[in-house]
Order: sequence, then C-alpha cells, then structure tokens
Amino acid sequence: MIDPKLLRADPEQVARNLAGRGYRLDVEALRGLEEKRRYWQIESDRLRAARNSHAKVVGQARSRDEDIAPLLQAGEELARQLALADAQLNTVQSALETWQLELPNLLHESVPAGSDEHGNVEIARCGEPRSFAFKPLDHVALAEALGLLDLEAAGRIAGARFAFLRGALARLQRALGQFMLDLHTREHGYTEIYPPYLIAAPALTGTGQLPKFEQDLFAVAGHQKLYLLPTAEVPLTNLVREQIVEASALPLRFVAQTPCFRSEAGAAGRDTRGLIRQHQFEKVELVHIVRPDESYAALELLRSHAEEVLRRLGLPYRTIVLCAGDTGFQSAKTYDLEVWLPSEGRYREISSCSNCEAFQARRMQARWRNPESGKTEPVHTLNGSGVAVGRALVAVLENYQNEDGSVNVPPALMPYMEGISVIKRS
Repeated sequence: MIDPKLLRADPEQVARNLAGRGYRLDVEALRGLEEKRRYWQIESDRLRAARNSHAKVVGQARSRDEDIAPLLQAGEELARQLALADAQLNTVQSALETWQLELPNLLHESVPAGSDEHGNVEIARCGEPRSFAFKPLDHVALAEALGLLDLEAAGRIAGARFAFLRGALARLQRALGQFMLDLHTREHGYTEIYPPYLIAAPALTGTGQLPKFEQDLFAVAGHQKLYLLPTAEVPLTNLVREQIVEASALPLRFVAQTPCFRSEAGAAGRDTRGLIRQHQFEKVELVHIVRPDESYAALELLRSHAEEVLRRLGLPYRTIVLCAGDTGFQSAKTYDLEVWLPSEGRYREISSCSNCEAFQARRMQARWRNPESGKTEPVHTLNGSGVAVGRALVAVLENYQNEDGSVNVPPALMPYMEGISVIKRS
C-alpha cells in the first residue's frame, strides 16, 4: 500500500510515478473521495463532541430533578445524526481503502523506463552456454525417453499442467530442493520455516495477491475461505503481520521449500508443454524483513544468494533489472535471473528478487521500533526465489544431457543422489 499521507499530500507525484507502469491514477476522483472523507470525519467528530457535551447537560439536569424528557429527545436526535455521519464516513473510508489496495507500488528511481519486457536491461552474465556436438533435446523429450516423466497419467488424474516425476527424476528434484535449503541455511544465514500450505484471505491481501490477482489463486471449498498458497512469500512475509519488531531482531531472513499452486489464468497458451508453467510446482523462497535504510543493500544480498545456487549448479545465467512496465504489482524494484535452456536457445526466468519497500508492511501492519525516534515505522520486505526447483530441474536436464539421452548429475547434487552420477533409462 502506498503511504496514505503521500497520496493525500501529493497525488500528482504518485500519478507521475505510476504512469511509468502504464497505470493512470485518476487524481480528481481520488481528491473527491478524500474531500468526502475529510467532511464526514469533521462532521462525525463534531457530532460526537456535541453528544458527549449534551450527556453532561442531561446529567446535571437530572441531579437537579429537572424535566429531562426534552433533553433526552434532543440526545436521541444527536445520536441518530452521529450514526448517519459514521455510516457515511465508513462508506467513504471503505471506498478509499479499496482504491488504495488496487494501486501498485511506487517504482524506485533506479528502475529503467520501458513499457514491457523489451525494456528490461541486462546487467550481468555468468557462464558460457554449452556447445553441443549433437542437437540437444528439450526436457520433455529427455525425461519421457528415460521413462521418468509421465504427463499423460497426470492429465488423466488431475488435468492439464500437472506432471508425474518418477524414480531418479523425482530424486533429482528432491536433491535440488535439499541442496538449496542447505546452502541458504548453512552458508547464507536463513532460518528454515515449514509454513502452512493453506492461506487465509487477509494474509494474501497483506502481500498483495488479493484483491487484484484472485483469478490466479486456487480457492479451497469448505466452511473457511482459504486458498492454496501461490508462493511461500505469503506465509513467510506474514510472520511479521500485525507485529512490532524490535530493532535488535532485524534483519530477519526466512527460507522455505513448498509446493506452489497457481491457476495461470493469465497465461493461456503459454508454455503448455512440459514443466515450465505448471499449476503445481516446487520453489525455494527467500524472504528478508529489514530496516528501511538497509533494504537496497538487502536486495543485492538476496540476489547474490539466488545467483549462488545457479553458479554452484554450473548453469549459465544472466541477470536483468526489470523496467517500469514489467515490474510486478508489489515491487519497487526487481531483478530477474534467467537460466540458459539449450533446446530453446535462450534464457528463461528462474528467479525474481524484489524489494517491496514498505508496500506490503503497510497492508500487514508490520512495523519496527526505530531506536532513534522511539516510534514505530513500517519495515521493508523483500522476497526472491532461491530458486524455482522445477525450472532448475528443467535447466539441469537440458544443460547436462548426453548424446545417448542420459543426463549427468551436477557435482553439487552428488551428495544428495546416493551414488547416482548419471541418470539413464533403467
């Protein structure tokens, strides 16, 4: 949520910033709502003060044994007017809150201009794509030939965009997740969390998935309104929901490996083959909760932690900074890591690392106590994939394939594979 004080004081500045995303803020409509809110707030306060003052008059008249019937009647009229004013105020405040929840985050000044992904800026590359002496297969052809991927059975049982992984392929996915968790907890200082997989609406509102992106979520039938988690970012970030964190406890760094569930409502026709865009996939998620003045240093650190996964796996990748028009709703600035896929001859996203600044914290009422002022202020929140396990699996299969259709296991994963160094058809 954008700072309401800034929205009231300088809506034009907010409008100029959001225009970089292609978002048009109706400043006049916003001002109209704010004027209504101010009017009914003043009226409500005036009537409440009048009611309280009138109650004292009634008490004094009662103590003097005076006829208080006319006074009681006047008091009832004040109460009626106050109830009306409060109802009008609540209606306007609800409209303003709905408006504010639909506004995307303000962009950091360093975000490059651009209307879509073509405006993203590459800032680094690591590793050279492998030169193959044969035509490399895509991950689906490789895994199906090995007898380890069954999309047809998944389609019978769950529908499109689900998969069965078998044997060594399932073990390889498990190895990737364990490797990432060990790296982040043992070397990068994260606390591992096992979170709920079912999430209530207020938590999703706090991190920004609701109300704007409800169509991308899977709702669960039942007496409670719950959703399958779309990313572990939601429960990890909400650990500080409605909390005041002491300065000495910051920074907080959490990591979790979870399945993620997304309807992919806005991705019809995209990546329908294989494991790139599934309704259910595994991801190792990293979350930082930090002081505001440390959040951009934390973003660079978060990015380096995700990059280290790809370096140790020996996967060629590049780092890009997203332009204004491609930056996500909650984010003030985002880096994407893209891994090389030989079958496509291009880089594909495998991690996004974002600084949300105070946007999520305001929605969650997550604060820290600033020791310099003694006052509470919103924390800054950051999140990133460290990394997407399913896409890492795709990248390993394609980059480590052999001409005979077998796949070498990256050295970093050997300790997790119980002696399997090459995945072959059994």
